Amino acid sequence: MPNFLSYHEASGQEIIEHFNSNLEEGLSTEEVVLRYEKYGWNQLKFKPGKPAWLKFLLQFHQPLLYILLLAGGIKAILGSWTNAFVIWGVTVINAIIGYAQEAQAERAITSLANSVTTEVIVLREGQKLRIISQDLVPGDMVLLTSGDKVPADLRLLQVRNLQVDESALTGESLTVDKSIASLPPETLLAERTNMAYAGSFVTFGQGKGIVVATANDTEVGQISQSMEKRVNLTTPLTRKFAKFSRTLLYGVLTLATLTFVIGLGQGESWLYMFEATVALAVSAIPEGLPAVVTITLAIGVNRMARRHAIIRKLPAVEALGNATVICSDKTGTLTENQMTVQSIYVANEYYAVSGSGYSPKGEIYCQENDKPQKYFETKFPLGLEECLIAGVLCNDSQLKQTGEDWSVVGDPTEGALIAAAAKASLSQSGLSASKPRLDAIPFESQYQYMATLHDGDFPVIYVKGSVESLISRCNQMINCHDQIVPFERRQIEEAVAMMAKQGLRVLAFAKKEMNFHQHSLDHEDIDTNLIFLGLQGMIDPPRPEAIAAIHTCQSAGIQVKMITGDHITTAQVIATKMGITKTGKVLAFEGRQLGQMNQVEIAQAVEDGSVFARVSPIQKLQLVEALQSKGEIVAMTGDGVNDAPALKQADIGIAMGKGGTEVARESADMLLTDDNFASIEAAVEEGRTVYQNLQKAIAFLLPVNGGESMTILISALLARDLPILSLQVLWLNMINSITMTVPLAFEPKSQGLMQQPSRNPNEPLLTQKLFKRILIVSLFNWILIFGMFEWAKSTTGDIAVARTMAIQALVAARIIYLLSISQLRIGVFNYLRRKNSVVAKAPILIFGVVTAVILQIIFSQWSVMNVLFETAPLNINQWLICLLPMLPMIPITFLANFIDPPSRSDKLSISALN
Repeated sequence: MPNFLSYHEASGQEIIEHFNSNLEEGLSTEEVVLRYEKYGWNQLKFKPGKPAWLKFLLQFHQPLLYILLLAGGIKAILGSWTNAFVIWGVTVINAIIGYAQEAQAERAITSLANSVTTEVIVLREGQKLRIISQDLVPGDMVLLTSGDKVPADLRLLQVRNLQVDESALTGESLTVDKSIASLPPETLLAERTNMAYAGSFVTFGQGKGIVVATANDTEVGQISQSMEKRVNLTTPLTRKFAKFSRTLLYGVLTLATLTFVIGLGQGESWLYMFEATVALAVSAIPEGLPAVVTITLAIGVNRMARRHAIIRKLPAVEALGNATVICSDKTGTLTENQMTVQSIYVANEYYAVSGSGYSPKGEIYCQENDKPQKYFETKFPLGLEECLIAGVLCNDSQLKQTGEDWSVVGDPTEGALIAAAAKASLSQSGLSASKPRLDAIPFESQYQYMATLHDGDFPVIYVKGSVESLISRCNQMINCHDQIVPFERRQIEEAVAMMAKQGLRVLAFAKKEMNFHQHSLDHEDIDTNLIFLGLQGMIDPPRPEAIAAIHTCQSAGIQVKMITGDHITTAQVIATKMGITKTGKVLAFEGRQLGQMNQVEIAQAVEDGSVFARVSPIQKLQLVEALQSKGEIVAMTGDGVNDAPALKQADIGIAMGKGGTEVARESADMLLTDDNFASIEAAVEEGRTVYQNLQKAIAFLLPVNGGESMTILISALLARDLPILSLQVLWLNMINSITMTVPLAFEPKSQGLMQQPSRNPNEPLLTQKLFKRILIVSLFNWILIFGMFEWAKSTTGDIAVARTMAIQALVAARIIYLLSISQLRIGVFNYLRRKNSVVAKAPILIFGVVTAVILQIIFSQWSVMNVLFETAPLNINQWLICLLPMLPMIPITFLANFIDPPSRSDKLSISALN
């Protein structure tokens, strides 16, 4: 690129010459055809996704499934086709579940493409043509007008009061006034006023620009490429399961191999050792665990949906419950995304304005020492009324009501002025009728003001603009007695400074009364002798419910950080109001500062800071990655195109389902249907409940695998009959375990859940305490299975009966163990203290136990099951004997719960009653 490195740095003429175009004529038809061949169509290009069959096959690419597939193959080779098909069926079910979870993957790129597809007016061969955005090529001259979506990246060449909404790309809530002047090369994306970027919207004015980038070369295209390069990170739960699975895989393979070799060395037949090895492998694998995990997560999804949080990817449920940091976008997430006048200064008086957004509901009252004083019920002071009238008449926007929602058609700042006046019963339609507009001077960046001329008994000019542009033109002002007095500049500057400290955007208002009638207006008319009316300060206010949600998250040990494209002063003020602080202070960093840091310095900044302002999309991504590098579990909220890469990178991306862009929604793991940050608190609570219930499920499932494995291993090494066969193991691990474990997933949240600090992200799935619990119960299960089998075999002489009694005794003991880790034990405790019903919180648990008992009766008493699983029917005495192990299981559960309480919050629930 000759003479310049970036388009915003170059002059308009340099850009035109570089692209060999013409300001008045545009490109020729022949040149457009050549550029299609060189640059391609103006649409994003992506790599083709994996075919469905490959995605399904990849579901089998899991360590534990390798063992099951191998075990099924061995059974098939040995001719045990029933066993083989049952084992293979388990693997297929797991694969289907996994495939279903990924069925809606990676649609964000397509959404990006749709977000920049629109119609556009271009100049070609001197003619204005309306074409679709895909037909644009670099060098095309594009005409922009109010309401247009910008179709490609443009270097602006001509502007007339052009204002563009770039909030979806930069995060800046205010519209940007555009110009054509060249800018320094280091100018940040959000400050490149001579550029218009694809996907943004023209809110006011007109302009002409030359296309400098299309398709993947645009800023939105760069975002899409960064998204495409991102791999879908696993959540903490899936990472822990992967590590657990690998460890279990190595252990099972090693143990099975040693067992097989030792058995052969002791003279056992290879057929017997194959059966023992397969039974050992199958017993060691918790086949029911993936299904239980999926069901538990699905229940969490349903609960969250009722609380306005829609989960798109199941593992995100647990990830959110374990979040240690929430990185929140400001505009539209923490704030209303609606400019609101909050303070008015007139005649040395400050007036507070209640209400928020563009709704006319609210009041204006005098404010002294931060306390409301005297509401104005009948007539407002003249100066205040004139200031509000100026804001309405010197205005090109309108408010629109849809149901109970109010929105602005035009500039958000002007919408705020109309809403403020409406709170004083000054309607835009009424004022416009009584003082019709005769002429206007639109806002221009070089003048920094707008002026309108209105008819009446005496024509009047109203002016609004920056403080600097108006105070130099004023020589009078209205005092508190509604009198015209000399202008006091110092007094106004002090008021401006005070309002600026509150993070308010301040506009000044003035008027000029004419003593003769005129129908035109020019800049000379307002150069001098203006009467200063007052100041109006506005801000995009924080959501009240979000403030409470942030406090709750912090109480739960979750850091909240603001990452925004807005100004640093505004961001700091909003953060202070919302309590987004660290050690009581708001430490803020700008994107420019981050751009000068290395990775180590960024990691330190993101740890210390609570506000990050004027950041680019890539820097948002870097901040999320820096937090993850420190072991944090990161939730990222956002609603714009600029948030998409960070949403994908975060452990859980949270998008606004109501007001967010389609790109953000498709990139996220979770959607907030009410666009309310407060719903995140509810989702975190449900996520923690899910993890708590998953821990209970693991604590219930693994001791059975441990007891089965010990039993089969010792029996094989001692060359004794196997107390339990591989197919019987599958029944226990799948049918019985799922029936009895699923009710744990329905358990409600425990008291004190959100008073606990976040878990250590590095805490393994199998903690030391949980391992000790599993070991103790596994030893009991081993003694139970082995002892019951040997006793029954010696007394009945029927190995099928012995195996059946061993299984039924194990299930009976499991019932006691299940009740001990559920919240039913708290119900019993409460009942004994006459607090409430025993089963009030556990109807599904009781249902699960009853269902499991019925299935076990069918398992042993139905002839078909006897043939399929090699079981035998039991008589009443044998059934009673099988129930005896329930008694010794009671002290075992007390010991296990002492070593490893089922949940800290349950412990809090009991202690709270004392």
